[in-house]
Amino acid sequence: MTPALAVVSAGLVILSSAVIILYNRLVGARQRVREGWSAIDVQLKRRSSLIPNLVEAVKGYAAYERGTMERIAEARGALGRAAGPGAAARADLALTGALQTFFAVAEAYPDLKASDRFAQLQRDLADTENKVAYARNYYNGAVETYNIRVQSFPSLLVARRFGFQPAEFFAAGDL
Repeated sequence: MTPALAVVSAGLVILSSAVIILYNRLVGARQRVREGWSAIDVQLKRRSSLIPNLVEAVKGYAAYERGTMERIAEARGALGRAAGPGAAARADLALTGALQTFFAVAEAYPDLKASDRFAQLQRDLADTENKVAYARNYYNGAVETYNIRVQSFPSLLVARRFGFQPAEFFAAGDL
């Protein structure tokens, strides 16, 4: 083997090794984004599944504000139909606002506030809100790392070649 061929061969081995390493890092970062989104999705579904129980707990209070319950139902439906982090964040913000109104109105009903079932549902929702916040922080951190890899040199070259696209953040909104 001539020295020139050895240098070219070594260069190709180094270049292909670099491409493989960069590709694998991009795949790993993309998987962490997917894992993070899955955690958010699980918590949003958990919270959404608590809503019917909450509605059932207050059905006996005839004077309860019907408009608030309708907004909760609409927001819950929008969250279930949301496609992607941006739409889910907007739907989640609407549901959070509807729930805040719901609990504010509940303050006017001492019997409802004293209900053990209602209190347990409030605790479950608060716990789920904390889990959503934690999952959102993890997801957004993973998105940041992934997007930096996708948009910075030299991994940018590999990302473009293999179709890696920046991921969308899950914005918390004004909670």
